[in-house]
Amino acid sequence: MSVRAGREFLAIPGPTTVPDEVLQAMHRPAVDIYSGPLLALTDSLLRDVARVFNTTGRAYIYIANGHGVWEAVVTNVLSKGDKILVLESGRFAINWGEHARRLGVEVEILKGDIRRAVRPSEVEARLKADRGATIKAIMVAQIDTATGVVNDIPAIGQAIRAAKHDALLMVDAVASLGCMPFDMDAWGVDVAMSGSQKGMMTPPGLGFVAANARAREIHKTAGLRTPYWDWTDREGDVHYQKYCGTPPEHLLFGLRQALDMLFAEGLENAFRRHWLLAEAVRRAVGVWSQREAIGFNIIEPSERSDTVTAVLLNSHDPQQLRAYCDKNCGVILGHGIGDLTGKAFRIAHMGHVNAPMILGTLSVVEMALGALGIPHGKGGVQAAIDWLSDQVKA
Repeated sequence: MSVRAGREFLAIPGPTTVPDEVLQAMHRPAVDIYSGPLLALTDSLLRDVARVFNTTGRAYIYIANGHGVWEAVVTNVLSKGDKILVLESGRFAINWGEHARRLGVEVEILKGDIRRAVRPSEVEARLKADRGATIKAIMVAQIDTATGVVNDIPAIGQAIRAAKHDALLMVDAVASLGCMPFDMDAWGVDVAMSGSQKGMMTPPGLGFVAANARAREIHKTAGLRTPYWDWTDREGDVHYQKYCGTPPEHLLFGLRQALDMLFAEGLENAFRRHWLLAEAVRRAVGVWSQREAIGFNIIEPSERSDTVTAVLLNSHDPQQLRAYCDKNCGVILGHGIGDLTGKAFRIAHMGHVNAPMILGTLSVVEMALGALGIPHGKGGVQAAIDWLSDQVKA
């Protein structure tokens, strides 16, 4: 017997649920790519993407997913043979570093752990030991969606300054932008990148980069520059140069609507909404974990992200739980990836998400735990409800 009929709940960490308003904004005819309104749209989007990154630097919009924008960052500021330091805390910074290695960059990994955040003190120590200033850039993900960790970017920036090192700080904000604070200029971030399909509430296909003046100066002598990704070309006066060809009109229409919705809510309010809903998930998982068959991947509570929670299943198959939630109830959970393949499932709480969606997802997970006979503490959903009713007052 299935109770799946009705609207499907997508609880994976990207692509996330696209608001109806964004879909409607995209459902329109194409327009002249040389027309004044489209030029004005591009100008407004570049301005507002920089606003979300919280920078006075320059923003760029690519027709690409996050992996493409990784390449955009690498090719615009590095040369073949340059050395970079990748800060390990999960899968995604490591993969970004692998992209750089395949482009001819020397990659050193500062060994971390998939169950904790990057330690800024270790970053500072490594940079102080770099006597010849051989490290040209540092790569880190603010949130790693594989592990569910959040890294302390301001503290990492401070560690670089404390070491008196000139390496560029480059941050992957794919799973954090629009969901939690990102203060690029204040934190000393030189280059940041993100994508459209998570907190920015737009279908996959747009990638974003923000670069400060220091990064753009280094860009002038970067040896890996290629025509499609090149910042200089995209800073040209002709509109098609902004996209290296035909602009992705309908994705731009959707992004405009998504940004308008984000600004109407208020960035601080959006950040608080994400924190409240993330904590509701954490309260539920905390109760379920009392029977030890379930647990958080990230050990320290302060290092658990506000956009995705990775949940370990001990001696049980997470795929069976995911299949039950999907086939019987219409809730699609994220699967474990990287080192957590076959060991975990993930609950996303990012982007266009509200209390009914989160409470519904948690209820189905608790239902599945019972149906499959997986030992768990009872009352996880009630703990989430109690948290939200205490925090969201009438």
